[in-house]
This record gives sequence, C-alpha cells and structure tokens, in this order.
Amino acid sequence: MQPNSKSFIWRRPVSRRRAFYFSFLLCFFVFVWSCSRSVDDTMPGYVEGQFVYAASALSGRLDTLNVAKGKTVKAGDMLFVLEHVYETEEVNSKKALLKQAKDNLENQRKGLRPEELDQIRAQIAQAAAEAWLSEKELARRKELYKENDISREALDKAEAAHKAKAGKKDELEAKLAQGMQGARPDIIEAALAGAEAAGSALAQAQWGLEQKMPKATADALVFDTPHVPGDWVDAGSPVVVLLPPENIKVRFFIPETRLGIIKAGQKVTVSCDGCAGTFTGMVSYISPKAEYTPPVIFSDNYRSRLSYMIEAVFAVEDARLLHPGQPVRVNL
Repeated sequence: MQPNSKSFIWRRPVSRRRAFYFSFLLCFFVFVWSCSRSVDDTMPGYVEGQFVYAASALSGRLDTLNVAKGKTVKAGDMLFVLEHVYETEEVNSKKALLKQAKDNLENQRKGLRPEELDQIRAQIAQAAAEAWLSEKELARRKELYKENDISREALDKAEAAHKAKAGKKDELEAKLAQGMQGARPDIIEAALAGAEAAGSALAQAQWGLEQKMPKATADALVFDTPHVPGDWVDAGSPVVVLLPPENIKVRFFIPETRLGIIKAGQKVTVSCDGCAGTFTGMVSYISPKAEYTPPVIFSDNYRSRLSYMIEAVFAVEDARLLHPGQPVRVNL
C-alpha cells in the first residue's frame, strides 16, 4: 500500500497544473475572441464622387478651353468659350431696341420739349390777336346791319369768321395743356409695355450669350475635359467635368444584423493606405433598400449577408484629400 499512496500523492500536483494551463488557455482564447469582435467595427468602403458636368444649352464650336485637367477653379471662373458672334450681335441689337423703347416712354411721360411749348404759346398769342380783331369786326358788322348798310349774309360771314378765330385759340390752349402733361394714359401704358417687352428680349439674348461662356458655380477640381478647342460641341454635351469637394463621400456596407447600431449624423473614422492620418466624417445617408453581398436567396440562415449601403460626408478640407474609387477602412 505504500507505493500506491506515493503514486496517488504524486499525481495530484500534475492534475492541478493541467487545470491551471487549461484555465490560462481558456482566458487567452476568450481575450482573442473579444479582440476579434472589436475588429468587426472596421468595415471596408470606397470613396465616391458626384460629378458636375458643365455644358452649354446651345451648340457651337469650342473656341477656348480656360481650364486644365487636375487644376482647381473658383466659383465664377469662366470654364470655356463657344463661338458667339451671332449671340453678341443679338445682344447689341436688343440693347438698341430697349433704348429706343425707353426713350419713347420717357417722351410720352414728359410731354413736349420746351421749344415746342414755346412755339404753341406763340401760336396762341397770334390766335388771340386774330380773335380780338374778328370780335371788333363782328361788332362793326352788327352796327352796319342795324342801319341796313350790309346784308344778313355779310353779318353771318363775320360771325363765322369770329367763331373760327376764337376756336383756333381754344384749340391751341388745349394743345399746350396736353403738351405740358404728356400723352394720354393709354398711350403711356402702351409705351411702358413696349419697354418691358424690349427688356425681356434683351434678357433672353444675354442668356444665350452667357450659355456660350459658362462659369463655375462652386470651387471644384477639374476632373476631366472631354473636348479640345476646335471641336464641335452639341447642346448639352459636357465640356468640363468638375468635382466639388462637398460632393465627395465614402460608401460602405453594414450587415443587416448590425443596422441598429448606426444612425444618421453619427460620426465615423476613415483611414486609407498612404494617408497621413484619419478623417472624421458623419453618416449622411442610410439606404432604405437592402442588398445582398454576394446575391443569395433570402432566408434566416443568410441574414448576416443582407447589408445596407451607408454614406458618410466630410469637411471640405478633408474631402479634398480623398479620391473617387479609393479603398478605405471605416470605423464606427
């Protein structure tokens, strides 16, 4: 019994040591598993850019290309110039018509010129003198008619002459009053409508000229220039492709089982190969449509493969450092 007791006493330390090793390995694997769980928060993604295609609504020959691929432009910079001889002449013609319409309106509003008014006043004075003489002559004719020295016909002629002289004076006085006040309201209204129509025609002509010389609407990178000077450019055909930094975003996909952990406005961190540091963005869009990656028939067994597209945007300074198509890592 002695050897057996020794053997029994010798084996107990060995079993405790094995239990210790087993516990250590179990803790190690739990730690590694927990670390691998945190890696799941990093998901692959890519940079996406929404391009602005600068084109003209009118066709024409490309005379000048003011930008170069890879350069940046400021808002208001002219991008390119198409032939615009006809448009320029059209604008000049419409400017002349507008000036003519405005002058006519002003002339109708202010009435006759001072020289014309003075001429009417002189005519009124002459008509008044003639009316005074005709009135005297009519008085003499009436005395002669009472004494039967003239006939009734001669008296009627004198009365008619006096009425004509007096009527001329009244007519000139009315003309003077109208000349001082301007044209009739309906004539002024017609002149105003003509001026407005001429202004609209000029605006349309200027729009056509501006279409031949488009300008950048925002600061942007010149991504591409599909045409070269001398090309015939159809209406609506892009001549310059721009990429504003605010149109740069990152897209990534999150499994359906983890969709609940992400919200619009949530901050994300993006890193990429060769980047000096990380970029902090904000979730701007969560797709309401589920996608399969790779495509499979939906079932409960494949719910982890069902994913949703997420988009994140960045500050302009950071967005300038990202490039469309660039692979990135997104950390939630």
